[in-house]
Amino acid sequence: MLKKLFGKKSVEENIVAPLSGKVVSLDEVPDPVFSQRMMGDGIAIEPSNGKVVSPVDGEVVQLFPTNHAVGIKTKSGVEVLVHIGLETVAMEGEGFEGHVTTGDTVKAGDALITFDTDLVNEKAKSTITPVVITNYDDIVEQFDASYSDAADAGETTVITLQTK
Repeated sequence: MLKKLFGKKSVEENIVAPLSGKVVSLDEVPDPVFSQRMMGDGIAIEPSNGKVVSPVDGEVVQLFPTNHAVGIKTKSGVEVLVHIGLETVAMEGEGFEGHVTTGDTVKAGDALITFDTDLVNEKAKSTITPVVITNYDDIVEQFDASYSDAADAGETTVITLQTK
């Protein structure tokens, strides 16, 4: 009731592709943690290269020590996780280079991580990269995903959402 009285305003957020490549449904991710949306809803990208950029303007709230995943929180509170590949944590950071640290402010398109796609193909289960709204149930009112065969990192809008 207070929220309605004092009006926390709904905000539209556009999330751009953090990698260039093919944008697919989370249903296509061969890992139930993502395909069953246990971490939240989103999309996945089959990357065409190893350059990861910020999908939103916000603050880096977590860069995993192994540099295989990064979390960013927007000003409106949307938390976006970019998880490079599947079972990449087991690589213990080999082939990954982080370009940001926790607490950094980033703009959509800023470099976050680079990784060796050949090494990930060789040592991990897959290079498919889930992009997930981790606080989806708490914050998302409306969600629209845009699938594409050729998204451009930092340019192509892959998710448009309305906050509660």
